[in-house]
Amino acid sequence: MKKMKLGRSNLEVSSIALGCMGMGKLSKEAAANVIHNALELGVDFFDHADIYGKGQSEEVFAEAIDMKPSVREKIIIQTKAGIRKGYYDFSKEHLLASVDGSLQRLKTDYIDVFLLHRPDALVDREEVAETFTILKESGKIRHFGVSNHNSMQIELLKKYVEQDLIINQLQLSVMHTGMIDAGIQVNNKNDQAINRDGSILDYSRLHDMTIQAWSPFRYGLFEGLFIDNDDFPELNAKLQEVGDKYGINKSAVAVAWILRHPAKIQTIVGTMTPERLTNIAKASDVILTREEWYEIYRAAGNQLP
Repeated sequence: MKKMKLGRSNLEVSSIALGCMGMGKLSKEAAANVIHNALELGVDFFDHADIYGKGQSEEVFAEAIDMKPSVREKIIIQTKAGIRKGYYDFSKEHLLASVDGSLQRLKTDYIDVFLLHRPDALVDREEVAETFTILKESGKIRHFGVSNHNSMQIELLKKYVEQDLIINQLQLSVMHTGMIDAGIQVNNKNDQAINRDGSILDYSRLHDMTIQAWSPFRYGLFEGLFIDNDDFPELNAKLQEVGDKYGINKSAVAVAWILRHPAKIQTIVGTMTPERLTNIAKASDVILTREEWYEIYRAAGNQLP
């Protein structure tokens, strides 16, 4: 498993991370199989959020991995907060309580990376700055970032927050390419030319901020998976063709497509099936050619000007 740096930090992590949203549904034994398989593959980064399974995912993870100092020092844990039932909340009170809850459930005294989950329209940036300082000085959080934020929201946060924001977790797959499309369709009048995120891809590269890609196998927000989906025959045929060349499956090709981008994007894979993660992890060792990358992009229905 190839390693990469997160932002400007000193964190060296696996290029593929395990997303633990579905772990709360597993037994302790099943979760242990998932985690230890990931570690054997070189996947040492685990992505959580306080809302995943209403906290159950963090609890099951800690129980399954038998959290103790000798184990904790070998893994990187990320969690997120800010989503509540029906609204978003970046208040000092909520964020501090959320972090304490995650620490308790994860059975650890620190979290490597903490992200603000989705933008809170009522956010008080100075209050967030105060909260981050408390969390940093207490030793509870070592690094900070955001999720699903655009470039100007990040800039506004950075005006007040002292800590470096090293990550932005964003939806990205070959079937969800808005942040790429706008850069290709410059000066055109079609829908793909619309810049919906403040050039977040270029912004992230300019400011050495790591993008984490979530839902690498989905199209739309909740519509479903494009892998082996009869609605996308051309894309699946191309993924199969490229996969046959490199000896990997279609899911691995979809991840290799993301990893090929020079922005050095970390991919969050949420499978709770050890065999599937084993196959997907092979993407880390594959470097697609420029031609293959564009062929896959076009097979997904994207037009080049």
